[in-house]
Amino acid sequence: MKTNDENDYTVPALARGLKILEIFNQQQRVLSTHDFAEHLAVSKSAIYRIVQTLTEMQYLKKVARNTYELGPAVVSLGYSFLASRDISDVSAPHMNQLRDETSVSCHLAILDGRDTLYIYRALASQRLSVNVPVGTRLPSHSNAMGRILLSGLSDDTLGQLYLGAQLDGVPKPNPQSLPELRRRIKEEKAQGYAISQSDFATAIATPIRNYANEVVAAINLSGPDVFMQGEGILAEITTQLQNTSMAISKELGYRGW
Repeated sequence: MKTNDENDYTVPALARGLKILEIFNQQQRVLSTHDFAEHLAVSKSAIYRIVQTLTEMQYLKKVARNTYELGPAVVSLGYSFLASRDISDVSAPHMNQLRDETSVSCHLAILDGRDTLYIYRALASQRLSVNVPVGTRLPSHSNAMGRILLSGLSDDTLGQLYLGAQLDGVPKPNPQSLPELRRRIKEEKAQGYAISQSDFATAIATPIRNYANEVVAAINLSGPDVFMQGEGILAEITTQLQNTSMAISKELGYRGW
């Protein structure tokens, strides 16, 4: 229970204004002053000045007589908050939990030019594990996370990025040409994940999306084939990876599930 001293520091008008903004949700996009008053259990006259202030500051937008929707200031404020959150900070707890649940390493990467840049890893403690150091760069067309990152580009942007690039410097089954890369990306985008294999190791990758539905990063689970290719293991950990990437994306504001 709050003491009298604590109550003295509250601002009732501010509290009511914030409560008005909280009433809006996906089902209630347009509300009236009657709705505000009813929700706060006060008269319409008691909140008149609050509603006018919120409207002038563009936190509310008037759409009809005594009827409002959320204004652009709310959207701008929300986007600014989401954009300010560092992907590594948001992803780390989820990745560490995934590592603990699966016993294989989990990596986070972003696209930098044509490179996949590793920016975080949840290190597996097993002796037989795949651990790529933070700061490592790999050609994006040659690894699962890289192709997931490329899947977020438009077809024109992808073409410009790889204009004149030689892709046959890595062994098959990696794409050896731009048309082959396009086909591979299309297939992996449709299934929701990408897989790559090299040096007796397998990596599975899924996308991280933000509030604007942009692919801003990718995460993977990577481990030795002796574990990753076990009966039923690959399908199980792929589902766990997809659930983790969705949880991270939700924290970044993604609402497309």
